[in-house]
Amino acid sequence: MLRLCSLLVLLALMPSAGAAAALEGHARVIDGDTLEIEGVRVRLFGIDAPERNQTCGERDLLWSCGEWATERLELLLGGGQVRCTGAERDRYGRLLATCEVDGQDVGARMVRSGAALAYRRYSMRYVGEEGRAQAEGTGVWSGPMQRPEDYRHSPPAPPPPGECAIKGNVSKNGRIYHLPGQADYDRTVISGPEERWFCSAREAESAGFRPARR
Repeated sequence: MLRLCSLLVLLALMPSAGAAAALEGHARVIDGDTLEIEGVRVRLFGIDAPERNQTCGERDLLWSCGEWATERLELLLGGGQVRCTGAERDRYGRLLATCEVDGQDVGARMVRSGAALAYRRYSMRYVGEEGRAQAEGTGVWSGPMQRPEDYRHSPPAPPPPGECAIKGNVSKNGRIYHLPGQADYDRTVISGPEERWFCSAREAESAGFRPARR
């Protein structure tokens, strides 16, 4: 009976064509522009944050801007009640919504703090906030940065020939290498300038990478 009631609530929250849906509750952050409330994935409308494994900065001064953007969203939500309103879904089934915490627009605060960009392809709503963050060199604007949309469309680096299948990844946790068969191997993408393929664990460790824990 409890499961049936929960299903009915979720169905009531899901929008029909053209109808606005409102979600409210505690949110789980997925990345810098995606969260989940009561099992419903929400994509913050009008902003585009760096991907979780994306790095920013110059070759010798790279930092994990994708992880930072995720942490920034978690900080802004603060574990409190989040209210999201939207009427459409994207191709992944996520509700496209504007979300508020304590009456403040979460998307606007993410862009203003330099943790996300105005997603001009879909909305010009946050262009002003982006302009101010860029002028002040805040967040991702503190140095060289690839726009998240361009980063997503960049082809992953192909593996070298032979048996060089060890993935060296750079994230907030440091420089880590993943062996085939490990838990995070398949979802690890070699893309940043400091990330590379290795032929042996010894080679990876000589380059300053440590083994993944799982």
